[in-house]
Amino acid sequence: MRILTRYVLFDLVKVFLLTLTGLTLLIFIVLIGKEAVDKGIGLGPLMQMAPYLIPQSMQFAVPGTMLLATTSVYGRMSSYNEIVAIKSLGISPMAVVWPTLILATFVSFVAVVINDYAVSWGVTGVRRVFLASIEEVTYGQLSMHHTSNMGRVNMSVRNVDGHRLIEPTLVMQSGGGGPAWTIAAREAEMSLRPGEGKLVVDFYDFELQGAVNYSDPGKFEYEMSVEDLTGASDKNRSPSNYALSEIAPAIKEQEQQVIRVQQANIAQTAFGLLTGDFNSLSSAVWKAKQQDIETAQSRLHRLHTEPWRRWANGFSCLCFVLIGVPVAVRMRFSEFIASFFICFLPILLVYYPLLAVSVDHAKDGSFPPQSVWLGNFVLAATGIWLLRRVNRY
Repeated sequence: MRILTRYVLFDLVKVFLLTLTGLTLLIFIVLIGKEAVDKGIGLGPLMQMAPYLIPQSMQFAVPGTMLLATTSVYGRMSSYNEIVAIKSLGISPMAVVWPTLILATFVSFVAVVINDYAVSWGVTGVRRVFLASIEEVTYGQLSMHHTSNMGRVNMSVRNVDGHRLIEPTLVMQSGGGGPAWTIAAREAEMSLRPGEGKLVVDFYDFELQGAVNYSDPGKFEYEMSVEDLTGASDKNRSPSNYALSEIAPAIKEQEQQVIRVQQANIAQTAFGLLTGDFNSLSSAVWKAKQQDIETAQSRLHRLHTEPWRRWANGFSCLCFVLIGVPVAVRMRFSEFIASFFICFLPILLVYYPLLAVSVDHAKDGSFPPQSVWLGNFVLAATGIWLLRRVNRY
């Protein structure tokens, strides 16, 4: 029995590690290329981003690699009649299945840790490098596309000559729904103040248009907050980018925030009734207050959903193996590509749609957060049923 265990585990680990290395490298190259193309980042910042992109690459590679390794090993064993030979000796096929299930369980825990690092440490690191190189990134975008869109700010130029922006036009949308501000100039230069977190644009021979119009042949210095430009401040950080250790304190804080918003709305409503200020109770004002409550509750639902989603994503490795082993044994394909796609097709058609639907409904509060495990339970139940048939027949 130990010989069979070592035999299966050795083959499985060998295929898993080789495939994981290749697939991770491929996804890493895609992510690096995407950052370079989308943000116009140079080689230096890309090299700084590389360590933070590795967990993100492995996040996508591990579940697929686990399925590929499983179908490869068990498909070959079945096609060479090794499973039949084991049965003929009176040994249950589960003798060669249990080691894989144990390994898949271990890999699932590792996948949870990788996912946690990818969406917290990895995303935060990429953002930090991007903020530190925002000047270079903006110059790169303007050189390539002659336009750069950063949140509420859009800048376009006729040309870029070194650090000189030729005939730049900066349009900044007003946050309160007012008119946009436009600054047009003969030329401009940008500089980053890292200590202050600001991107400064010096316009020369400029014209300002907006609530007021003004022109001057001299210099105009315009400061922009880097965090406001990129929307990358910690205040509006998505719950998807929290580490698991940060979520519990964030839930408590958000629950207090929901209570504060509700109490503030109740107090304002009572004050309006007492003072006879019925304008504060109008439909438009009431909708705005209700929207504040819904926004706070929506963030709370997302925070509650995130840990369940993180664990469900990690344990997709085990669920994939539960499907991959019996399907590969029954199909008896020696070519792992055929076995892999036969297993991956129901996963693609069933698991991922169920995951997407359950996550969306859990985030808006219509489903409990535990519902994100629905796809995992469907795969696991189907896999266990198939394993019983393989073991019986």
